[in-house]
Amino acid sequence: MDNGIQFFDIILFAMIAVFLVLRLRSVLGRRDGHEGEFSNFFRQSSQEKKQETDEYNEDDNVIAIETEAVNVKAEPKAKLETKTNLQTKLEEIVAADNDFDIDEFISGARIAFEYILNAYATGDANELKPLLSDEVFNNFNVSIREREMAGQTMEETLIGISKAELIEAEMEGTVVQLTVKFISDQIHALKDSDGNVVEGDPDKIVSITDFWTFTRDTRSKDPNWLLSATHSLD
Repeated sequence: MDNGIQFFDIILFAMIAVFLVLRLRSVLGRRDGHEGEFSNFFRQSSQEKKQETDEYNEDDNVIAIETEAVNVKAEPKAKLETKTNLQTKLEEIVAADNDFDIDEFISGARIAFEYILNAYATGDANELKPLLSDEVFNNFNVSIREREMAGQTMEETLIGISKAELIEAEMEGTVVQLTVKFISDQIHALKDSDGNVVEGDPDKIVSITDFWTFTRDTRSKDPNWLLSATHSLD
């Protein structure tokens, strides 16, 4: 009898593990042969949008309840300050890319912000390379190598992002550049090989303002955006 119960427990745990793996993949996106691609960071595919629309049409009442529940947990709508130039640029972008959605982009940018910060702190250049422009990757990689040569380790904890706002949009030809202002609470500490803190404070939460620019060519079939510039306020 006990053996039967143990076998049932093993099956149950296995089912839970499979569910968690599938859930995690749905949040972070899938690898599809192009190493490091994260199209789910920034937007849904047209097929996913069509499926949602079809589900809504099948049962308005049920979907309305689910939509409200999702909106409570989802990031707030991207707040665009009253800037005629920004709105005009966004209209140009939408005209060039019908699938572009500002709220999906901001939501994806928040996820990318956390992911890139973590990869940089752990020194994972392989994870960073497909997400960054060549210039930004080279700068990040040099910093990572310098830390390694000095025997230093970085401890970076993102407590939360209090604000993610699109502040600038540019379009040169078919290339789009979107700059997002992030305000986040972080714990940052750089330690030497002996574990001594040489920069930051592992016990202090600091508020940091970052400006990240993401770039994408609207002619490309690749839906991913590359981080092409970064700037922080001290």
